Amino acid sequence: MQWTATYVFVSLFVFVTVLGFAAARWRAGDLNHINEWGLGGQRFGTIVTWFLLGGDLYTAYTFIAVPALVFTAGALGFFAVPYTVLVYPLVFLIFPRMWSVARKHGFVTASDFVKGRYGHHGLALAVALTGIVATMPYIALQLVGLETVIGALGFDTHGTMGHMPLIIAFVILAAFTYSSGLRAPALIAIVKDLLIYITVIAAVVIIPKQLGGFGAIFAAVPTERLTLTTPPEGSLGLWSAYATLAFGSALALFLYPHSMTGVLSASSAKVIKRNAAILPAYSLVLALLSLLGYMAYAAGVADKPEFAEGFAKYGANFAVPALFLDQFQGWFAGVAFAAIGIGALVPAAIMSIAIANLFTRNIYKEYIRPDCSSRDEARVAKIVSLVAKAGALFFVLALDTKLAIQLQLLGGIWIIQTLPAVFFGLYTRWLDPRALLIGWAVGIGTGTWMAWMLAFKGSIWPLTIAGYIVPGYAAFYTVILNIVIAVVLTIVFKIASKTRHADVTVASDYA
Repeated sequence: MQWTATYVFVSLFVFVTVLGFAAARWRAGDLNHINEWGLGGQRFGTIVTWFLLGGDLYTAYTFIAVPALVFTAGALGFFAVPYTVLVYPLVFLIFPRMWSVARKHGFVTASDFVKGRYGHHGLALAVALTGIVATMPYIALQLVGLETVIGALGFDTHGTMGHMPLIIAFVILAAFTYSSGLRAPALIAIVKDLLIYITVIAAVVIIPKQLGGFGAIFAAVPTERLTLTTPPEGSLGLWSAYATLAFGSALALFLYPHSMTGVLSASSAKVIKRNAAILPAYSLVLALLSLLGYMAYAAGVADKPEFAEGFAKYGANFAVPALFLDQFQGWFAGVAFAAIGIGALVPAAIMSIAIANLFTRNIYKEYIRPDCSSRDEARVAKIVSLVAKAGALFFVLALDTKLAIQLQLLGGIWIIQTLPAVFFGLYTRWLDPRALLIGWAVGIGTGTWMAWMLAFKGSIWPLTIAGYIVPGYAAFYTVILNIVIAVVLTIVFKIASKTRHADVTVASDYA
């Protein structure tokens, strides 16, 4: 047991728990309305939105998994840095339009927008179901990150009693999310992000000093892990894999329901533009965070007997916790672990709220109880948020956690298939909703088949073009196929059919 680290970890955890419950009275609103509970009344300004989006996008699993990928695969793991650099210009250009039309028509989800824009219930339902299914394993991965930290503190995470700390954390998360809605993760995100900045800055200053400097760290890492290896003849190798991972991930990130929820909670379109300008500060942190993978390799944590059990259970994901235990005193390791643990609570809360919004607005109210009151709508959303977190907990406790990781690989492939309907719909109504639905189905089916052919162990598909192999992110390839099919079938439908679907929006709604 790491007792000092545990005391610090628990103390900070208790602090944010109190903060989560107190958030219900912060910028108080009627939490019996889904707009107040699920979007914070859309009153978050630039600073709160910055912390909320940062807490939403840079998760506990990011803190653990990105350095772990660098630890095992080397330079390929740095694809996360250009990916976050690419995403913010897209946010600047696209999402003020989404916010404007959503505020005008009371849209709470991307599926609300698709239904209003295209007047097609099937396409709206497809977008809603994709968001729900793609996000569920994402919540599970936050709990996997939290469990890794709990294990690093010295708790036995085997069996019913071993899972008790994780269950307690889940109950706390469920309780304050139910009572405070989006206000809770928004307030806690401020603490979480400050802890992460402190942790990362201390790590990149102190650890290199103790390991002999960055020169010594890079010298300890095999040369082939420091850069992308030169592709073999007849292939683009890791070069195309790196580029498509970065670009495809950038296209997919803000299609996730939790990202959309964070954006729509802003108080104005200008707040979104300001955040697109200042959120790259997190990209700097992510770049520094990625270097922890090399530091863990140089420190030789995988070869130290005191960490053998952790690596046996959690694999490379244990690299960062082992590095902090190896290089810092117990109290600061507790701070770092609290940053990761709280970094699991914030996105898990937002993700469960986003799933609740989707189910309530686009399934329950649409197909089960169209005449439900605002109070009933909010009540169902709160219950669904609990069910979503319980489902994620089931993943972690009852199933192999590798299954959650495999499903998360599919999650990125699935969610990007909503891009033509959502992103293109913000600029043009030319595409036919039936064509978009067929393109979505083909993209989902092809992407799932690719993942299955890869045995759910990766997402890089070796596409062959005229005898030349171009390995690339399956999500990127399948969304291109999706777009081509949607465009071709739109032309066919416009020629063969006179059916026109209603659009409740007008051009001025997007200004």
